[in-house]
Amino acid sequence: MTHSPVSSRRAFLRLLGWSGMAGATLALPACAEAPLRSPRPAPRPGAAGLASLPAARPATDIVSRARLGGTVGFAVIDMDSGRLLEGQNEQAALPPASVAKAVTALYAREALGPAHRFTTRLMGTGTISAGTLQGDLWLAGGGDPTLDTDALAAMAAALRTRGVQRITGRFRVWGGALPHIAQITGDQPPQAGYNATISGLNLNFNRVHFSWRRSGGDYAVAMDARSGTRQPLVGMAQMQIVNRSQPVYTYTNRDGLEQWTVAQAALGGGGARWLPVRQPERYAADVFRTLAAAQGVTLPAGQPAPRDAAPRGSVLAEHRSDPLYTLLRDMLRFSTNISAEALGLAASIARGHAPGNLRASANLMNGWAAQRFGLRTAGFTDHSGLGADAAVAMADLARFFARSGAEGVLPDLLREHELRDASGNRIRNHPLAVRAKTGTLHFVSALGGVVFAPGDRRLAFAISAADLPRRARIPDAQRERPEGAAAWTRRARQMQQDLIERWGAVHA
Repeated sequence: MTHSPVSSRRAFLRLLGWSGMAGATLALPACAEAPLRSPRPAPRPGAAGLASLPAARPATDIVSRARLGGTVGFAVIDMDSGRLLEGQNEQAALPPASVAKAVTALYAREALGPAHRFTTRLMGTGTISAGTLQGDLWLAGGGDPTLDTDALAAMAAALRTRGVQRITGRFRVWGGALPHIAQITGDQPPQAGYNATISGLNLNFNRVHFSWRRSGGDYAVAMDARSGTRQPLVGMAQMQIVNRSQPVYTYTNRDGLEQWTVAQAALGGGGARWLPVRQPERYAADVFRTLAAAQGVTLPAGQPAPRDAAPRGSVLAEHRSDPLYTLLRDMLRFSTNISAEALGLAASIARGHAPGNLRASANLMNGWAAQRFGLRTAGFTDHSGLGADAAVAMADLARFFARSGAEGVLPDLLREHELRDASGNRIRNHPLAVRAKTGTLHFVSALGGVVFAPGDRRLAFAISAADLPRRARIPDAQRERPEGAAAWTRRARQMQQDLIERWGAVHA
């Protein structure tokens, strides 16, 4: 039995509340196939001409006024001629942050095809008789980075419909479709839910929902696996409140039990946040066992199978992800790191390789990007851009956007980048339309994409500002919210807009 995903995926992404990532507020319809050519933004009614743009200031003045420190590099290219129009430190190798996801999107699209779907299966090794599966039951992941609790619940219901109420063998879970990656990068605080563990079996973006509520002098806490309509409690992750001020969170894994502590001083009266799960197979087994019980199906505790032990048996139920095109578009618009890493790893495997870690897979993507798009300075170290040790020249990155845009294979995946006034309000009827990917780390801000100007003029660009020495000095206690980082990012984003408006006034 096949269960196709529903359009609630974007609502669930918003429910997860991606901390420190680009968000989206508009649900878009799924598209099974990518358009053959990228659409150009339609002229806005009453759009003002380029004369309405602010007077063009020298780029050096725009950069110096931002007071960012470190290094700022940028490049802007005319897409019709391929000519570099303007640049500063354009050959310097700078971190792309999440702009790297744009490269990952095309890497995955070419390797997997826009209609590719990830499949999660329930498999049985024996026959079903009188409500009993005579053998083992396998929950086998296919690498889907968007599997959620609602999808597992549908699979549990399908299992019951097949007549299964109990099993005589073991309940086994398998995540060997992708290599196990403990975390994307090692320089994030333990509670950073966006620094995901990667597996072939990923549930709820490998995050558990921690909530707390104060009543008198005590706190009531819960750890659950909520998604759109369900919130089953989780037993393999526990939280203890400790009377301290720092560190805010600690994490340990003791014999398969993920144990968290949180500083009471940080809690206040109540709240919630998503925390990473480091044992994805145990997490999925725990949740599925609860969901199956709700359907009248009794299962023993799940046993993670060795990654090289391919699941056996006949398919009893399955869940198919959205088509790849939709996954890529959501990955870029919500900037989901786990999706980027799972898609990049799957692409490397589809190309006939067996990368054991993210750096090995990223190196394969580097070689592809150099050959396919001339991105010869590509130094990606993962597929999401979360690692600050990645580096690429902005001239090469702008050339990537120019060539992919000219081929019509990227701009439709990118979200509209809104230009805003000094109060943060969207500027309506702006003469420039921008489709781009943002990238933000502490004291790193990047942006790359395409500017559409009146008269069918298109400019491809890439910008990165990075103060890596300041980033390296962040105290451990401030790694989640370092002092000065928010103001620094605001100035960087204003600089990016000022540069885009300058290019519109001077080069469009």
